[in-house]
Amino acid sequence: MAGTRSTQYNGGAPRMATQQTAHQELHGTRLTARAVYQAIRRDGEDELQRPFGSLWWSGLAAGIVISASVFAKGLLHLELPDTAWRSLLENFGYCVGFLIVVLGRMQLFTENTITVVLPLMAERTSRVFYYTLRLWLVVFAANLAGTLIAVLFAHFGFATPEQLDSFRAVSRPLMEKSWIEMLVHGIPAGFFVAAMVWMLPNSRSFEIWVVVLMTYLIVLGDFAHVVVGSAEAWLLLLAGEIGALKALWGFLVPAFIGNVIGGTALFSLLAYAQVRQEIE
Repeated sequence: MAGTRSTQYNGGAPRMATQQTAHQELHGTRLTARAVYQAIRRDGEDELQRPFGSLWWSGLAAGIVISASVFAKGLLHLELPDTAWRSLLENFGYCVGFLIVVLGRMQLFTENTITVVLPLMAERTSRVFYYTLRLWLVVFAANLAGTLIAVLFAHFGFATPEQLDSFRAVSRPLMEKSWIEMLVHGIPAGFFVAAMVWMLPNSRSFEIWVVVLMTYLIVLGDFAHVVVGSAEAWLLLLAGEIGALKALWGFLVPAFIGNVIGGTALFSLLAYAQVRQEIE
């Protein structure tokens, strides 16, 4: 992810691991768990150095683009015949936004639940915690602002009434969950996105399929991804089908908690635990 680097945060992976990763990439062999960890950790350290403006604009772009997951799914829902297998095909639309965001190296909140947490686990200081919290808050706010902009543009701009109806139709099932169901269903979503981040360094020209597989599992399981789901919440809020309390407290809060638990408390800790003794 390109951008002007700040010198305020100075982390660094061991040079030996850097050389090992470069050697394995050069010779086409699979990266070890330690090398994958170091590669993701270095990405996290780079992200922690990015200035506020870079984080904000990248996060805003990601929020706008990730809304394409809802729009693509809705468009497929509109065009496909009403059969038992329609949902299996329309769910592939959910992968579109993730593909653009991940391959475009934009700032998506749930990706950062693992990327920037690894440097924090390696250097548990108040300074690194501050930069981690700063990145999370800026990116999350920017993502939500981006999905709202995209939904407003769809609502008052490009979408036809039939398309808007279809966007809302694919959004309603998620908002029908209770608070506890939303939290519980947010955990696998966070876990699968973190797993995707962990798999990408070894994917070698198969990045598209890694992203499609992990995100298709999220939508197939009807799990709650807080950023994509925010676009669905804004759509129903603008239509008057849900209130602000349901959108904020009933969806955003439990989905946020679930995604963080799944991506950080579960996957990141497990990923770190398997290499901890090798890097200390």
